[in-house]
Amino acid sequence: MACTTILIGKAASYDGSTIIARNEDSPGGQFEPKKMHVVQPEEQPRTYKAVESHVTIELPEEPMRYMSVPDALPGHGIWAAAGINEANVAMTATETITSNERVLGADPLVVYRPAHGTEGEEGYEPEVVGGIGEEDMVTLVLPYIRSAREGVQRLGELLTRYGTYEMNGIAFSDVDEIWWLETVGGHHWIAKRVPDDAYVTMPNQLGIDSFDLADAEGARREHMASADLRAWMAENHLDLTFAPGSVGFAAQAEATGVADVFNPREAFGSHSDSDHVYNTPRAWYMQRCLNPSDRWDGPGAAHGPESDTIPWCRVPERKLTIEDVKYVLSAHYQGTPYDPYGKLGTEATRGLYRPIGINRNGQLAVLQIRPYLPESCRGVQWMAFGSNVFNALVPFYTNVEAAPAYLENTSERVTSESFYWANRIIAALADARFRDNSAHIERYTEKVGALGHQVLRETEAAVRDLAPEEAPAALEAANTRMADALKAETEKLLASVLYTTSLSMKNAFAMSDN
Repeated sequence: MACTTILIGKAASYDGSTIIARNEDSPGGQFEPKKMHVVQPEEQPRTYKAVESHVTIELPEEPMRYMSVPDALPGHGIWAAAGINEANVAMTATETITSNERVLGADPLVVYRPAHGTEGEEGYEPEVVGGIGEEDMVTLVLPYIRSAREGVQRLGELLTRYGTYEMNGIAFSDVDEIWWLETVGGHHWIAKRVPDDAYVTMPNQLGIDSFDLADAEGARREHMASADLRAWMAENHLDLTFAPGSVGFAAQAEATGVADVFNPREAFGSHSDSDHVYNTPRAWYMQRCLNPSDRWDGPGAAHGPESDTIPWCRVPERKLTIEDVKYVLSAHYQGTPYDPYGKLGTEATRGLYRPIGINRNGQLAVLQIRPYLPESCRGVQWMAFGSNVFNALVPFYTNVEAAPAYLENTSERVTSESFYWANRIIAALADARFRDNSAHIERYTEKVGALGHQVLRETEAAVRDLAPEEAPAALEAANTRMADALKAETEKLLASVLYTTSLSMKNAFAMSDN
């Protein structure tokens, strides 16, 4: 599944928060309806069975309540996508990433195989269950962890035991730390702590470009990995570190053939032609926006849209905001020859690269853990549904008993009474007359965003004086206030876009036309 992720360390964010965010995009030709939902402890399964892989996993007792963004239509699994639990730990899952033939040959993916033939007859082959994947990970991990580090440890144990049928990247955050985990083959994994003063860009490609294996095997301050990672890499000749004289190539590495510090993107990732069209341009544009003083264009540019060496993380030129996150995760290469809505370049360049804000965006969850507030109101989940080019990002508190109906009522029925479907309708109408409708979208995004910050400010002034057990009801009332205002503004936008695009219909005709 195609997605885009950005992670922002607490010293790089505007208010000292940790921020993790991911677009969830449907595969080509699909549009998966999404909803927002609070999972209560009694709703959490004790025996979990995956729809995709048929794997069955016994889960711990006493799960915590957590926010989620599952698929709205039943039948093919939960796909909980993103959320914050009652311990103010956040998780996004997953960013589909790439690998290479050497890795997949050394540790094959654990793929489900259905039964073949008739049981009891010659040639019958029983079902072989698969591993865990995007469908499962939030449900299996988020209700049971009290820190980002614990999230890495729990998911790592599950991957080692059950394996996975796909390559994925998963983010965890708490008030202090952000960790990024990448699966490597069927059972192996690596995880790295995001530097506090940096941001990370992830566009469907294995991203970590420097890993301290000695730290992962020892103190685990900033790196964690499968216990046997070094031996497995050595056995399969996966480390591509050039020479014993390279930095981090210790005596132990000379004996094992694996450097203490190596580049996972080179060892485990890919640099295919399709990466240069589908993946690397997105990282290039996000970093172009957040470090604009660098040279990104022309023959002297340090990195172009097809560069294989765009950094996994870097320090931004200024502190980053929620609005920055929304902008880069809605981007369609504005100001470059690659913008499908632009006038620069040619018809060929304007469709050359896969946009970040794409028609198949299903939901965007921006998970913010704020250190300066009581634990009762520390977690906020900013949400957008549908194509990010045409929507707005709205904050909702996660320490609540239920999500607002306007965001939870998504069903198969297409209706403007649902936030998901209203956004899908607006996007389809606005795209047809992008320039005519862009001012409507900009005004809507700014008004809804400003209202969100206002509701947060006013709510928190009141909640500070409440006992912890009184806070959820007050936060739920604030969520309802936000959802009611959001519905009114979204309906106004729909009316404006419908009117503007209707004026441009090809069958327009009036008696005054000449």
